[in-house]
Parts: sequence; C-alpha cells; structure tokens
Amino acid sequence: MPMCRTAVFNQLTVQGVLTDFLRDLNDIQRGAVTATEGPVMVLAGAGSGKTRVITYRIAHLIRNNGIAPFNILALTFTNKAAGEMRHRIDSLLGGASTSGLWIGTFHSVFARLLRSHIHLIGYDRNFSIFDSDDSRSLIRQSMTELGISHDSLPVNAVQSIISKAKNSFVLPSEFQSRIGDYNQQKAAKIYELYTRKLRENNALDFDDLLIKPLELFRAHEDVLGQLQETFRYILIDEYQDTNRAQYLAAKMLGQRHRNIFVVGDDAQSIYSWRGADISNILNFQDDYQDALTFKLVENYRSTGTILQAANSVIRNNRRQIKKELVSHRSAGEPVTLIEAYNERQEAEKVVEHIRSMRMRNGHDFQNFAVFYRTNAQSRVLEDVMRQNRIPYRIFGSVSFYKRKEIKDAVAYLRFILNERDNESLLRIINFPPRKIGELSIARLKEFADERGVSLYDAILNAAEGGFQQRLVNALRGFSEVIEQLRQLAEYGSVYQVLSELFSLTSIPALLQAENTAESLARYDNLQELLSMARDFSDHNPDSGSLGDFLENISLASDYDEARESDNYVSLMTVHASKGLEFPVVFITGMEERLFPLNTYEHDELEEERRLFYVAMTRAQEKIFLSWARSRYQYGQPQQCLRSMFIGEIDASIVRTEGGALLSERIPASSGSALHGTFQQRMPSVSPAEAAPVRLESRAVAKGLRAGAMVHHALFGPGTVLDVQGSGSAQKVKIRFRSAGDKTLMVQYANLKIVS
Repeated sequence: MPMCRTAVFNQLTVQGVLTDFLRDLNDIQRGAVTATEGPVMVLAGAGSGKTRVITYRIAHLIRNNGIAPFNILALTFTNKAAGEMRHRIDSLLGGASTSGLWIGTFHSVFARLLRSHIHLIGYDRNFSIFDSDDSRSLIRQSMTELGISHDSLPVNAVQSIISKAKNSFVLPSEFQSRIGDYNQQKAAKIYELYTRKLRENNALDFDDLLIKPLELFRAHEDVLGQLQETFRYILIDEYQDTNRAQYLAAKMLGQRHRNIFVVGDDAQSIYSWRGADISNILNFQDDYQDALTFKLVENYRSTGTILQAANSVIRNNRRQIKKELVSHRSAGEPVTLIEAYNERQEAEKVVEHIRSMRMRNGHDFQNFAVFYRTNAQSRVLEDVMRQNRIPYRIFGSVSFYKRKEIKDAVAYLRFILNERDNESLLRIINFPPRKIGELSIARLKEFADERGVSLYDAILNAAEGGFQQRLVNALRGFSEVIEQLRQLAEYGSVYQVLSELFSLTSIPALLQAENTAESLARYDNLQELLSMARDFSDHNPDSGSLGDFLENISLASDYDEARESDNYVSLMTVHASKGLEFPVVFITGMEERLFPLNTYEHDELEEERRLFYVAMTRAQEKIFLSWARSRYQYGQPQQCLRSMFIGEIDASIVRTEGGALLSERIPASSGSALHGTFQQRMPSVSPAEAAPVRLESRAVAKGLRAGAMVHHALFGPGTVLDVQGSGSAQKVKIRFRSAGDKTLMVQYANLKIVS
C-alpha cells in the first residue's frame, strides 16, 4: 500500500539542509521534488505549479543528489514545454552544465533512440520520417493496388484508423484478427500493405516513432537493458494525455530502477479522441503499488469562487482521483450567467460585457478570452466583434471565413455569380475530386486562348477540343452543376442555392464519411455557413441577393484582426485553451447537445465534464457562462436546452445578469424551452446508467414535464421539450441525445422517467 502523503513529507523534511531554490516551493511541492527514489505520482491541479515541480526536481537531482544529466529522461508533449523546462533548469542551476540531459517530446526522444538502434529490426539508420501528406500518399497507393475505391473509403478516414491502431499498439496482424465491419476489414488490408510499403521506403510515419521502440525493446532485451541503465530517472509531463504505446514504452524503460515520476491531472484528460487513455493515470498505483502520491491542490491562478464552481462540477465524475482545489486568493466575483434569445444576441451580450468591464475596471482587450465548444461557433462571435470594432484574434485556428472549406464553398457562389472569375473556377473545378489534373487544366487554357474565349466557355465546349472522353464527361458534370445553381440563383434565396450546392456536390457528405475529428469540424463549419445563409435569407426576403451575401463575406474576410497590436480579445475552442490563462473568461454555447456535445455514453459525458472544468480553470478573476434559447443548426433554427453542467455548479455562486442568485429563480413546471424557465437541474451521470424506475403509462404521463429526463428503449436518453394533450391522445416532444427531436404518443412510447 502507498504511504500516506503527510507521513512521507515528514520523513523527507528531516533529511539534510534545503538548498535556496527549494525554499521557493510550498510544502507539498517540496515533498514531491525531494522524494527521488521509487515511483511517484504528482496529481497537479490546474494552476498548482506543475512545471515548477518537474524542473525543480531535475535541478535537485543534478545539484543535490549528484545525478549525471545523461541519466535523466524527461518526456513532454510539445517542443514548447520541453524548451521551457530546459530554460528553467538552466536558470535554477546558475550556469552549471546540463549537457547530456535527455529532455524532449516522446516523438523526438524516441526518434533519437531509433537512429542508434533501428538497424536491429531491419531498417537503415538513415530512415525517413513521413509527415501526414507523405503518409496519405502512401495509403492512397496501397488502396489503388488493392483496388479499393477512394470514394467508398476516404483516404483520411483510413489514415485515422491506422493512427488510432498504432497509438493503441495494435499491429497489422492483430488488427486483422479483430472482428469489424466491412470498412474495417478493408482498412486492415490497407494497414498491412501500407506497413510493408513504409519498410520498402525505409520510412517511418509519425506514429511509428512510438511503436518501433516497443518492437525494438521486445526483440532485443540487451538494448532495453542498456537504456534502462542509462535512464535511471524518468519524468513524464501531462501523464493523463499518454496513449497505450507511450505508457508501455515508459513502463519498459523504467522497469529496472523504477524511479518513474509522473505529473498530471486526471480532471484535465480531454484528448481521448486522439488516443489519450485516462486509465494510465487512474491506474498508476495499480502498476506501482508502492508509489507515493502527492496532490498539488493549492491553486495560484484563480479566485475561490472560480475554484468552487470547478470543484462542484468535476466531483460529479465517477472515474476520477478525488481532490479539491483551494485558492491562494480571495473569493472574488460570482459566476455570471448570460441568457440570450439566439446566438447573435449571445454574441452581442458578450461584447456588451467586455465594453462594460473595460470602462468599469480598466481591462485591456487582451484580458478577455471567449471559449466555444466547436470551431463553427466562432462565426457569429467574429461577425459581432467586427461590427462593434472589437479587435480579436482566433487562437489555434484561422478566422471562420479563411478556413479552406468555407473558401471552397464561397468560391462556388462567386463563380455562379461571375463566370469570368477564373481564380474561383480553378479553386472549384476539381473540388470535390473529379480527376481533372493540372495537365488537363493547362490544355484547357491553351484551348481557350486559341479560340479567344473564357476558360469556362472552353469547358462548355470541351467536346470540340479533341480532349479524351473521360475528361469531357468530367467537365460536363462540373458545368451541369454550375448551370443548375445559376438558374436557381435567379429566383431562389441564398439559402436555397447553398443547400442545392451541398446536395449536388455532396461535399458535406464526403466530410461526414471521412469520420475524422478534422473532417467533422470542417463539416460543422459548412453547416454554420448554411445557417448563416438561412439567417441572411430570413432577414432579407426581398432584397437579399447572392451578390449582397458575398459582399458581406468579402468585407468580413478582409477585416484586420488587430495583427499590428498585441491588445485583442482571444477567441478559441475549449480544447485550444488548455495551458492558457486569462483574467476574464466567457464560456459560450452552454447548451445540451453543444456543451456537452451530442454525448450519451457515460465515458464521453465525463470527458465533456472534464473539458468544462478545464475551461473554468483558465479564468483568473471572472467567469461568464452564456447560452441561447434558440440556435441555427444545419440551416434551421432549433430550440435549445440549458446545459446540465450549469445545474451542477453550486447555485449560491451563480448570478444572472440582473444580479439575482440562480438559486432564487423558480423553474417553470411546463412549457417549451422557449417559454419561461424550465427545470434546470440535471443528473450528474448519463441517463442510461441512472437505473431509472419503470412506471406505468399513467404514472409516466403525470411525471412528464418540460425539462424532465427520460429514457426510450430505442432512442436512448433524452430531455422533454413539450407535452401536448391528455389521456390516450397525449403526445410528448423529446430531444434525444443520439436521435434528435421526436414526437411520440405517450401510451405507446414505453418511456422511463430518469428525473
């Protein structure tokens, strides 16, 4: 059994005299730094000095324990983190040599090891490292050789499947043995051939940098033994973000000396979609039963109120290591809840609060950050910021109108309006792919010049140019799309034109079929553009032309995002906010099916809750939470329910914009989400796991009300939006997390009430 943390520290403090730099640490930090022998886990809550503990420990090992730098291995997830650590260590040691210290990302350190030993598993030491584009190209070749159509199985989707398998250390032979659907069976064949082709090219992809060391260690125990002797002390940053391959590699390297030191926070594990496995940190003490555990809970960043809010939310997760952050600061201001009619009013209210706080408290724009769950949400925020001349910058992404998929769709609309716009034509002629290559385009340009016509006229008359029939057919298919859209634009709305564009080209459907995090984000952006078109058409039924719509976009995309100044509001997804901090944070879109995002599995819901926890703990002084009662989704206005996460915050620290405590508001017992306030308190676990009690239909009917949580045998968990009628004719409208909105007859629905 692990020793109790207090007893451990009491033992450590009697050893020797602390050097000056160790006096900079608090008691728990110092205990973690000086517990140098054996396995140690540091649970570092947000803002508790995680990086300080790692760097001070390395400095302590070198200066006070006389450990040679080359016997220390420190693994990070970013080059920036590695660089910052090395700089801090150099400062602490005051010029003492740290030559030979192994510090870097998992990928960079393992690439360095492979340069020395990879010849033992059949590669030359001068191997190439393929980037994502190289990898996609080789996958594409493999699919062609296997006769697998890129249309039936997108290359990006295959790349994602292979990457996930490698991160879980599932090699081709094991992957093929697993039962899967037809696409997975095809992916297994591609994975096997792709792996052979990588070896033929003496190349590794990015994921191979993690799994090839494992193959090396298993095949050559002597090499593993040498490395185990070299790396007597292993330190791992952000341990909650490690995947299966990283976990195995660290465990094997640390097996001899067992001086493995991991720092992380299970409450900030938010990257399962890219392979991170929270079990690695949750099960650390199962792997190392004699491990010492130190909990860094003193937060130096946020006010007491912010931490109270964060603690009250995260404690609803079942899979966690219990801890409660405490503030080094005063209580501070309460959380403010912003309620808006729709997403535009939500953005306008955010801007109003920014202006008010600048006038009242003297904040600069750089003191404010606005978070959102999905990239697509930035569009309305950007529009309102521009209209109000608020300088802003998108962090970790690009402005909505500069995203590739948006520029592609807009290029179609521009060309529909102006067939002489060759720039737009060249952008869309082969998007989606029509097998119209650069050589064919060059010949089309020559044909146009010979006839003295526009490039599009050359496309329309390609049958007269002596081109191959395959190219003529592809060009005819393209021109038919353009002509259909052009006719529709003469009498239809912008929304109708864009909807038809998406239908004829299947661009959104192709992105959905890829089913990767990137493609789904791009799909959401296109749906947001469709929502924008619907909003524009609804508000300009008589005068809203396609030209006016494109003019608005042009003005928006040319907006100067304050790049000449460092004083701007930061806009970003919650994922992009990890590791950052701001005095004032707005967390927008706090609605069911948005945050949490379309989640009904218990583990997914818990990760969404951890993501919300990360968002709140970025704030130093003040948090605003905002939600909209209706929001355009997929081009249609949708009713919204307030996020269950708001109901999990201690209501005594949440105030409305008018200053009333949230706990003082009386929820309505009936009515839709758009009329009055509905029941806000939601369960802290997924409805599917809440063990609902089966009731007879009459009892169910009595318990049905707007805001009630129910469960359906086919559609799963959902929230009641509205109840209509009575008796045998009673109907209920329910928003299901997985199936969307459904209207059901109560007597036949066989519903279970969760709460």
